[in-house]
Amino acid sequence: MARKYHLFEAYGVELEYMIVDRDTLNVRPICDLLFTKIAGEITSDIERQPISWSNELVNHVVEIKCFEPISTLAGLGSHFHEQICAINLALQTENACLMPTAMHPWMDPLKETQLWPHEYHEIYELYNRIFDCRGHGWSNLQSTHINLPFQGDDEFGRLHAAIRLLLPLIPALSAASPYYEGKHHGFKDSRLEAYRHNQKEIPSIAGSIIPEDVYTRADYHTRIFDPIIRDIRPYDKDGILDKHFLNSRGAIARFDRNAIEIRIIDIQESPGMDIAILEMITEILKQLVNEIPSAYQQQASIKTSYLADLWKSVIREGGDVIVSDTNYLQALGFHEPKTIMQIWSEWFQNNGEKITSESAILFKTILEKGSLSERMLHAAGENPSIEEIHKLYQRLCKCLEDNSPFQ
Repeated sequence: MARKYHLFEAYGVELEYMIVDRDTLNVRPICDLLFTKIAGEITSDIERQPISWSNELVNHVVEIKCFEPISTLAGLGSHFHEQICAINLALQTENACLMPTAMHPWMDPLKETQLWPHEYHEIYELYNRIFDCRGHGWSNLQSTHINLPFQGDDEFGRLHAAIRLLLPLIPALSAASPYYEGKHHGFKDSRLEAYRHNQKEIPSIAGSIIPEDVYTRADYHTRIFDPIIRDIRPYDKDGILDKHFLNSRGAIARFDRNAIEIRIIDIQESPGMDIAILEMITEILKQLVNEIPSAYQQQASIKTSYLADLWKSVIREGGDVIVSDTNYLQALGFHEPKTIMQIWSEWFQNNGEKITSESAILFKTILEKGSLSERMLHAAGENPSIEEIHKLYQRLCKCLEDNSPFQ
Protein backbone atom coordinates (compact mmCIF):
# COMPACT_ATOMS: atom_id res chain seq x y z
CA MET A 1 0.00 0.00 0.00
CA ALA A 2 1.29 3.45 -0.93
CA ARG A 3 2.34 5.60 2.00
CA LYS A 4 -0.02 8.41 2.97
CA TYR A 5 1.40 11.87 3.55
CA HIS A 6 0.28 14.85 5.59
CA LEU A 7 0.23 18.41 4.30
CA PHE A 8 3.50 19.42 2.59
CA GLU A 9 5.29 16.22 3.61
CA ALA A 10 5.77 15.29 -0.04
CA TYR A 11 5.39 16.62 -3.55
CA GLY A 12 4.80 15.21 -6.99
CA VAL A 13 5.73 17.27 -10.05
CA GLU A 14 4.96 16.65 -13.73
CA LEU A 15 6.37 18.63 -16.68
CA GLU A 16 5.11 18.28 -20.26
CA TYR A 17 7.14 19.08 -23.38
CA MET A 18 6.46 18.92 -27.10
CA ILE A 19 8.76 17.04 -29.47
CA VAL A 20 9.71 19.14 -32.50
CA ASP A 21 12.04 19.05 -35.47
CA ARG A 22 15.37 20.66 -34.59
CA ASP A 23 15.42 22.78 -37.72
CA THR A 24 11.82 23.62 -38.61
CA LEU A 25 10.43 23.34 -35.05
CA ASN A 26 7.33 21.63 -36.47
CA VAL A 27 5.78 19.06 -34.12
CA ARG A 28 7.07 15.51 -34.45
CA PRO A 29 4.69 12.76 -33.24
CA ILE A 30 7.45 10.32 -32.29
CA CYS A 31 7.11 9.82 -28.53
CA ASP A 32 6.50 6.11 -29.13
CA LEU A 33 9.66 5.92 -31.26
CA LEU A 34 11.63 7.65 -28.48
CA PHE A 35 10.39 5.24 -25.84
CA THR A 36 11.02 2.21 -28.04
CA LYS A 37 14.58 3.37 -28.65
CA ILE A 38 15.22 3.57 -24.89
CA ALA A 39 13.27 0.51 -23.71
CA GLY A 40 13.73 -1.77 -26.72
CA GLU A 41 9.96 -2.21 -27.00
CA ILE A 42 6.73 -0.23 -27.10
CA THR A 43 5.99 1.12 -23.62
CA SER A 44 4.08 4.02 -22.07
CA ASP A 45 6.64 4.64 -19.32
CA ILE A 46 10.39 4.86 -18.97
CA GLU A 47 11.07 4.30 -15.28
CA ARG A 48 14.04 6.20 -13.93
CA GLN A 49 14.78 7.55 -10.50
CA PRO A 50 14.06 10.13 -9.31
CA ILE A 51 12.48 11.28 -12.62
CA SER A 52 10.61 9.06 -15.09
CA TRP A 53 9.08 9.60 -18.55
CA SER A 54 5.49 8.93 -19.68
CA ASN A 55 3.38 9.36 -22.78
CA GLU A 56 0.46 11.76 -23.02
CA LEU A 57 -2.74 12.04 -25.06
CA VAL A 58 -0.88 13.00 -28.23
CA ASN A 59 2.24 11.42 -29.67
CA HIS A 60 4.25 14.66 -29.92
CA VAL A 61 4.19 15.29 -26.15
CA VAL A 62 6.30 13.60 -23.48
CA GLU A 63 5.70 13.97 -19.75
CA ILE A 64 8.61 13.97 -17.30
CA LYS A 65 7.59 13.39 -13.70
CA CYS A 66 8.69 12.40 -10.22
CA PHE A 67 9.04 8.63 -10.05
CA GLU A 68 7.58 8.73 -6.54
CA PRO A 69 6.66 11.48 -4.04
CA ILE A 70 9.64 13.56 -2.95
CA SER A 71 10.20 15.33 0.35
CA THR A 72 11.46 18.65 -1.03
CA LEU A 73 11.36 20.71 -4.21
CA ALA A 74 14.94 21.90 -3.63
CA GLY A 75 17.25 20.73 -6.39
CA LEU A 76 14.45 19.16 -8.38
CA GLY A 77 15.06 21.40 -11.39
CA SER A 78 18.50 19.83 -11.90
CA HIS A 79 17.03 16.32 -11.85
CA PHE A 80 14.48 17.29 -14.47
CA HIS A 81 17.17 18.95 -16.55
CA GLU A 82 19.23 15.75 -16.58
CA GLN A 83 16.30 13.87 -18.11
CA ILE A 84 15.62 16.64 -20.64
CA CYS A 85 19.23 16.36 -21.79
CA ALA A 86 18.91 12.56 -21.99
CA ILE A 87 15.76 12.85 -24.11
CA ASN A 88 17.34 15.43 -26.41
CA LEU A 89 20.36 13.17 -26.85
CA ALA A 90 18.10 10.24 -27.78
CA LEU A 91 16.16 12.43 -30.21
CA GLN A 92 19.27 13.59 -32.06
CA THR A 93 19.18 10.67 -34.51
CA GLU A 94 15.68 11.82 -35.53
CA ASN A 95 16.84 15.45 -35.82
CA ALA A 96 14.30 16.27 -33.10
CA CYS A 97 14.36 17.89 -29.67
CA LEU A 98 12.11 19.07 -26.86
CA MET A 99 10.59 22.53 -27.01
CA PRO A 100 9.24 24.42 -23.97
CA THR A 101 6.30 26.80 -23.49
CA ALA A 102 2.65 25.91 -23.20
CA MET A 103 1.50 26.06 -26.85
CA HIS A 104 3.13 25.42 -30.19
CA PRO A 105 3.06 28.76 -32.00
CA TRP A 106 1.91 27.52 -35.43
CA MET A 107 0.74 23.91 -35.06
CA ASP A 108 -2.52 23.10 -36.89
CA PRO A 109 -4.26 20.63 -34.57
CA LEU A 110 -6.88 19.69 -37.17
CA LYS A 111 -4.16 18.40 -39.49
CA GLU A 112 -1.32 17.43 -37.18
CA THR A 113 -2.93 15.74 -34.18
CA GLN A 114 -1.88 12.11 -33.72
CA LEU A 115 -3.18 10.38 -30.60
CA TRP A 116 -0.97 7.99 -28.65
CA PRO A 117 -1.72 4.69 -30.46
CA HIS A 118 -0.52 2.12 -27.95
CA GLU A 119 -1.29 1.21 -24.30
CA TYR A 120 -4.45 2.91 -22.97
CA HIS A 121 -5.26 4.06 -26.53
CA GLU A 122 -8.90 3.08 -26.03
CA ILE A 123 -9.20 5.79 -23.35
CA TYR A 124 -7.73 8.44 -25.66
CA GLU A 125 -9.90 7.30 -28.56
CA LEU A 126 -13.01 7.58 -26.41
CA TYR A 127 -12.03 11.10 -25.37
CA ASN A 128 -11.56 11.89 -29.04
CA ARG A 129 -14.99 10.54 -29.98
CA ILE A 130 -16.67 12.60 -27.26
CA PHE A 131 -14.74 15.86 -27.47
CA ASP A 132 -12.79 15.77 -30.76
CA CYS A 133 -9.27 16.21 -29.42
CA ARG A 134 -8.03 17.95 -32.57
CA GLY A 135 -8.08 21.29 -30.83
CA HIS A 136 -5.64 23.61 -29.10
CA GLY A 137 -7.11 22.85 -25.68
CA TRP A 138 -6.41 19.15 -26.20
CA SER A 139 -3.50 18.53 -28.54
CA ASN A 140 -1.60 21.81 -28.31
CA LEU A 141 -0.93 22.43 -24.65
CA GLN A 142 1.88 21.70 -22.24
CA SER A 143 1.65 22.35 -18.53
CA THR A 144 3.28 21.92 -15.16
CA HIS A 145 1.39 19.96 -12.52
CA ILE A 146 2.10 19.77 -8.80
CA ASN A 147 0.48 17.24 -6.47
CA LEU A 148 0.10 18.21 -2.81
CA PRO A 149 -0.94 15.53 -0.29
CA PHE A 150 -3.50 15.58 2.48
CA GLN A 151 -4.97 13.20 5.05
CA GLY A 152 -8.59 13.40 6.10
CA ASP A 153 -11.25 16.02 5.61
CA ASP A 154 -9.68 18.73 7.76
CA GLU A 155 -6.42 18.74 5.81
CA PHE A 156 -8.27 18.43 2.51
CA GLY A 157 -10.56 21.34 3.33
CA ARG A 158 -7.77 23.67 4.41
CA LEU A 159 -5.64 22.82 1.40
CA HIS A 160 -8.53 23.11 -1.05
CA ALA A 161 -9.57 26.51 0.37
CA ALA A 162 -6.01 27.85 0.11
CA ILE A 163 -5.51 26.56 -3.44
CA ARG A 164 -8.80 28.09 -4.60
CA LEU A 165 -7.60 31.50 -3.36
CA LEU A 166 -4.31 31.28 -5.24
CA LEU A 167 -5.52 29.86 -8.57
CA PRO A 168 -6.53 33.21 -10.11
CA LEU A 169 -3.15 34.71 -9.22
CA ILE A 170 -0.93 31.97 -10.63
CA PRO A 171 -1.16 32.78 -14.38
CA ALA A 172 0.34 36.20 -13.67
CA LEU A 173 3.55 34.29 -12.89
CA SER A 174 3.30 31.31 -15.20
CA ALA A 175 1.66 32.48 -18.46
CA ALA A 176 3.82 31.13 -21.30
CA SER A 177 1.52 30.92 -24.32
CA PRO A 178 1.18 34.28 -26.09
CA TYR A 179 1.19 32.85 -29.63
CA TYR A 180 -0.73 30.20 -31.52
CA GLU A 181 -1.80 29.83 -35.14
CA GLY A 182 1.13 32.09 -35.98
CA LYS A 183 0.02 35.16 -34.06
CA HIS A 184 -0.92 36.79 -30.76
CA HIS A 185 -4.66 36.66 -30.00
CA GLY A 186 -4.75 39.09 -27.08
CA PHE A 187 -4.20 36.60 -24.24
CA LYS A 188 -1.14 36.31 -22.04
CA ASP A 189 -2.19 32.73 -21.30
CA SER A 190 -3.74 31.38 -24.50
CA ARG A 191 -3.45 27.80 -23.25
CA LEU A 192 -5.85 28.44 -20.40
CA GLU A 193 -8.26 30.31 -22.65
CA ALA A 194 -8.34 27.29 -24.98
CA TYR A 195 -8.47 24.87 -22.06
CA ARG A 196 -11.55 26.41 -20.51
CA HIS A 197 -13.55 25.72 -23.68
CA ASN A 198 -12.33 22.25 -24.60
CA GLN A 199 -15.05 20.28 -22.77
CA LYS A 200 -17.99 22.56 -23.41
CA GLU A 201 -20.07 19.57 -24.54
CA ILE A 202 -20.26 18.42 -20.89
CA PRO A 203 -19.94 21.54 -18.67
CA SER A 204 -19.82 19.63 -15.38
CA ILE A 205 -16.40 18.19 -16.25
CA ALA A 206 -14.49 21.48 -16.04
CA GLY A 207 -17.00 23.66 -14.20
CA SER A 208 -15.69 27.22 -13.92
CA ILE A 209 -12.09 25.90 -13.84
CA ILE A 210 -11.90 27.34 -10.32
CA PRO A 211 -13.24 24.46 -8.20
CA GLU A 212 -16.43 24.79 -6.19
CA ASP A 213 -16.31 25.72 -2.50
CA VAL A 214 -16.35 22.13 -1.22
CA TYR A 215 -14.25 21.12 1.75
CA THR A 216 -15.06 17.48 2.53
CA ARG A 217 -14.76 14.31 0.51
CA ALA A 218 -18.49 13.66 0.74
CA ASP A 219 -19.38 17.12 -0.54
CA TYR A 220 -16.83 16.80 -3.33
CA HIS A 221 -18.49 13.60 -4.50
CA THR A 222 -21.96 15.12 -4.28
CA ARG A 223 -21.24 18.43 -5.99
CA ILE A 224 -18.46 17.53 -8.42
CA PHE A 225 -18.03 13.81 -9.05
CA ASP A 226 -21.72 12.80 -9.12
CA PRO A 227 -22.66 15.32 -11.85
CA ILE A 228 -19.61 14.24 -13.90
CA ILE A 229 -20.53 10.56 -13.59
CA ARG A 230 -24.15 11.29 -14.50
CA ASP A 231 -23.34 13.49 -17.48
CA ILE A 232 -20.66 11.24 -19.01
CA ARG A 233 -22.78 8.07 -18.83
CA PRO A 234 -24.54 8.52 -22.20
CA TYR A 235 -21.14 8.84 -23.89
CA ASP A 236 -19.29 6.16 -21.90
CA LYS A 237 -21.71 3.27 -21.54
CA ASP A 238 -18.92 0.83 -20.62
CA GLY A 239 -17.61 3.00 -17.78
CA ILE A 240 -14.08 3.30 -19.19
CA LEU A 241 -13.42 6.85 -18.01
CA ASP A 242 -12.59 7.38 -14.34
CA LYS A 243 -14.01 10.40 -12.50
CA HIS A 244 -10.57 11.47 -11.29
CA PHE A 245 -9.27 11.70 -14.86
CA LEU A 246 -12.44 13.28 -16.20
CA ASN A 247 -12.42 16.11 -13.65
CA SER A 248 -10.77 18.99 -15.52
CA ARG A 249 -10.87 21.84 -13.03
CA GLY A 250 -7.79 23.93 -12.51
CA ALA A 251 -7.11 21.99 -9.32
CA ILE A 252 -8.53 18.50 -8.91
CA ALA A 253 -8.94 16.32 -5.83
CA ARG A 254 -7.27 12.95 -6.35
CA PHE A 255 -8.83 10.95 -3.55
CA ASP A 256 -7.34 7.83 -5.15
CA ARG A 257 -3.95 9.08 -3.97
CA ASN A 258 -4.92 11.62 -1.29
CA ALA A 259 -3.61 14.66 -3.12
CA ILE A 260 -4.79 17.81 -4.86
CA GLU A 261 -3.26 18.38 -8.27
CA ILE A 262 -2.83 21.96 -9.52
CA ARG A 263 -3.05 21.98 -13.31
CA ILE A 264 -3.20 25.61 -14.48
CA ILE A 265 0.55 26.34 -14.60
CA ASP A 266 2.01 26.81 -18.08
CA ILE A 267 5.30 25.00 -18.69
CA GLN A 268 8.21 27.43 -18.54
CA GLU A 269 11.40 27.86 -20.59
CA SER A 270 13.48 25.79 -18.15
CA PRO A 271 12.80 23.32 -15.32
CA GLY A 272 14.60 25.66 -12.94
CA MET A 273 12.00 28.32 -13.62
CA ASP A 274 9.17 25.81 -13.17
CA ILE A 275 10.51 24.80 -9.77
CA ALA A 276 11.03 28.44 -8.73
CA ILE A 277 7.35 29.13 -9.35
CA LEU A 278 6.31 25.94 -7.53
CA GLU A 279 8.50 26.74 -4.52
CA MET A 280 6.93 30.17 -4.13
CA ILE A 281 3.40 28.87 -4.59
CA THR A 282 3.87 26.18 -1.95
CA GLU A 283 5.33 28.65 0.56
CA ILE A 284 2.24 30.87 0.25
CA LEU A 285 -0.05 27.84 0.47
CA LYS A 286 1.68 26.75 3.69
CA GLN A 287 0.90 30.12 5.26
CA LEU A 288 -2.73 30.09 4.15
CA VAL A 289 -3.23 26.55 5.40
CA ASN A 290 -1.80 27.66 8.75
CA GLU A 291 -4.36 30.51 8.77
CA ILE A 292 -1.81 33.22 8.09
CA PRO A 293 -2.99 35.90 7.42
CA SER A 294 -6.66 34.84 7.52
CA ALA A 295 -8.81 32.18 9.15
CA TYR A 296 -9.77 29.03 7.28
CA GLN A 297 -13.45 29.98 7.29
CA GLN A 298 -12.69 33.36 5.73
CA GLN A 299 -10.66 31.71 2.98
CA ALA A 300 -13.40 29.15 2.39
CA SER A 301 -16.08 31.82 2.05
CA ILE A 302 -14.72 33.45 -1.12
CA LYS A 303 -17.20 32.80 -3.91
CA THR A 304 -16.26 30.67 -6.89
CA SER A 305 -17.88 33.13 -9.30
CA TYR A 306 -15.61 35.96 -8.13
CA LEU A 307 -12.47 33.81 -8.34
CA ALA A 308 -13.44 32.57 -11.81
CA ASP A 309 -14.04 36.10 -13.13
CA LEU A 310 -10.72 37.27 -11.74
CA TRP A 311 -8.94 34.26 -13.26
CA LYS A 312 -10.39 35.02 -16.70
CA SER A 313 -9.12 38.60 -16.44
CA VAL A 314 -5.64 37.44 -15.50
CA ILE A 315 -5.25 34.96 -18.36
CA ARG A 316 -5.94 37.83 -20.73
CA GLU A 317 -4.16 40.75 -19.05
CA GLY A 318 -1.56 39.19 -16.75
CA GLY A 319 -0.10 40.66 -13.58
CA ASP A 320 -1.38 44.19 -14.17
CA VAL A 321 -4.92 43.19 -13.15
CA ILE A 322 -5.97 45.14 -10.05
CA VAL A 323 -7.54 43.26 -7.15
CA SER A 324 -10.01 45.51 -5.35
CA ASP A 325 -12.50 43.15 -3.65
CA THR A 326 -12.20 43.80 0.08
CA ASN A 327 -13.04 40.27 1.25
CA TYR A 328 -10.57 38.66 -1.11
CA LEU A 329 -7.81 41.12 -0.29
CA GLN A 330 -8.28 40.56 3.43
CA ALA A 331 -8.20 36.80 2.96
CA LEU A 332 -4.82 37.27 1.27
CA GLY A 333 -3.57 39.66 3.95
CA PHE A 334 -3.97 43.01 2.20
CA HIS A 335 -6.14 46.02 2.96
CA GLU A 336 -6.01 48.16 -0.15
CA PRO A 337 -6.23 47.49 -3.91
CA LYS A 338 -3.11 46.06 -5.51
CA THR A 339 -2.11 44.59 -8.84
CA ILE A 340 -1.53 40.88 -8.80
CA MET A 341 2.18 41.34 -9.46
CA GLN A 342 2.37 43.72 -6.51
CA ILE A 343 0.81 40.99 -4.36
CA TRP A 344 3.42 38.46 -5.49
CA SER A 345 6.19 41.02 -4.97
CA GLU A 346 5.16 41.67 -1.37
CA TRP A 347 4.84 37.96 -0.71
CA PHE A 348 8.33 37.45 -2.10
CA GLN A 349 9.74 40.25 0.05
CA ASN A 350 8.36 38.52 3.13
CA ASN A 351 8.99 34.90 2.14
CA GLY A 352 11.76 34.88 -0.45
CA GLU A 353 14.29 33.59 2.06
CA LYS A 354 12.19 30.44 2.56
CA ILE A 355 12.81 29.18 -0.97
CA THR A 356 16.18 28.07 -2.31
CA SER A 357 18.60 30.79 -3.39
CA GLU A 358 18.58 29.44 -6.96
CA SER A 359 14.81 29.68 -7.14
CA ALA A 360 14.79 33.14 -5.54
CA ILE A 361 17.09 34.48 -8.27
CA LEU A 362 14.87 33.00 -10.98
CA PHE A 363 11.67 34.22 -9.33
CA LYS A 364 13.06 37.77 -9.33
CA THR A 365 13.25 37.54 -13.12
CA ILE A 366 9.48 37.18 -13.23
CA LEU A 367 8.90 40.00 -10.75
CA GLU A 368 11.24 42.37 -12.58
CA LYS A 369 10.63 41.42 -16.23
CA GLY A 370 7.23 39.75 -16.23
CA SER A 371 5.93 36.30 -16.98
CA LEU A 372 7.54 34.31 -19.78
CA SER A 373 4.61 35.29 -21.99
CA GLU A 374 5.29 38.96 -21.34
CA ARG A 375 9.02 38.52 -21.97
CA MET A 376 8.25 36.71 -25.24
CA LEU A 377 5.91 39.49 -26.34
CA HIS A 378 8.57 42.06 -25.47
CA ALA A 379 11.11 40.15 -27.57
CA ALA A 380 8.98 39.44 -30.66
CA GLY A 381 6.08 41.88 -30.42
CA GLU A 382 2.37 41.45 -30.88
CA ASN A 383 2.54 41.09 -34.68
CA PRO A 384 5.66 39.03 -35.40
CA SER A 385 6.39 37.27 -38.66
CA ILE A 386 6.69 33.50 -38.70
CA GLU A 387 10.44 33.95 -39.13
CA GLU A 388 10.59 36.08 -35.99
CA ILE A 389 8.51 33.55 -34.05
CA HIS A 390 10.82 30.78 -35.28
CA LYS A 391 13.89 32.64 -33.99
CA LEU A 392 12.16 33.27 -30.67
CA TYR A 393 11.37 29.59 -30.12
CA GLN A 394 14.87 28.56 -31.15
CA ARG A 395 16.10 30.74 -28.29
CA LEU A 396 13.60 29.06 -25.97
CA CYS A 397 14.81 25.61 -26.99
CA LYS A 398 18.32 26.73 -26.05
CA CYS A 399 17.01 27.89 -22.64
CA LEU A 400 15.57 24.44 -22.07
CA GLU A 401 18.79 22.74 -23.16
CA ASP A 402 20.84 24.97 -20.83
CA ASN A 403 18.28 25.20 -17.98
CA SER A 404 18.54 28.98 -18.15
CA PRO A 405 15.94 31.78 -17.95
CA PHE A 406 14.73 33.66 -21.01
CA GLN A 407 15.70 37.31 -20.58
